Amino acid sequence: SDKKYFFTLTVHLCILYFVTWLLHTFVRKKMSSDVNFFDEYQMEGVSSEDNEICLEVTPENLSRALKTVQNAKVVKVKLTKKHCPCLTIAAELPTLSSVSRVVTHDVPVDVIPRRLWHEFKEPSMPDFDVSIYLPPLKTMKSVVDRMKNLSNFLVIEANLSGEMNLKIETDLVSVTTHFRELGNPPWGDDTSQDGGRSQSRDPESMVEARVDIRRLQQFLMGQQVNPSKAMCNIVHQSVLHLILLHEDVSLQYFIPAVA
Repeated sequence: SDKKYFFTLTVHLCILYFVTWLLHTFVRKKMSSDVNFFDEYQMEGVSSEDNEICLEVTPENLSRALKTVQNAKVVKVKLTKKHCPCLTIAAELPTLSSVSRVVTHDVPVDVIPRRLWHEFKEPSMPDFDVSIYLPPLKTMKSVVDRMKNLSNFLVIEANLSGEMNLKIETDLVSVTTHFRELGNPPWGDDTSQDGGRSQSRDPESMVEARVDIRRLQQFLMGQQVNPSKAMCNIVHQSVLHLILLHEDVSLQYFIPAVA
């Protein structure tokens, strides 16, 4: 559905998936530097076996609430029941007096029924044919923005020699932008790739995916995140798997290929 946000790019809603393992991992990850992502957390899911909560929230509402607490000394986030289920964000703000100043935001959410949780599980990494680093997103966005005036679809092709092409082909025009020496990520054995398809592939051989150019444009808005690395995995004529890495955060996008 176009109204679901998790791996589709036509986004009106955002899905927040809370699991105890995720919270615990964030805490442990920061322990080495004596800084915890969460100082304290308490969570109770539907059961001890399924200790998870899945919420649907409008991104703009959550963004507005978080912007007002950027300079807070302490921030607490709770799932509460008021006129409707809410994420209640309470922030203690700096003050020049001895009186504390607390700002509270109630962000409405919808609780996703357990029977629908499977729709929002993170999929495993596809057994891609080629993986390549992306050029600077700002440059790529400039190219794609110009190409959208020529066609609704764009072909991305890449190989294991660090080469990538963006192509528009119609009955009236054919346009290609070439990128060279981008590099290919050194995936290890801990991915689903397992040195499978790409290991035996000719480094010069191109694989491709034809995608809706609007969906690619929406992904390229990710330049606002200022990622440290951006990667593209291509399953030939099947799917585009795009990854933005920034510090401890990974944003993944899956764009299906079209015929």
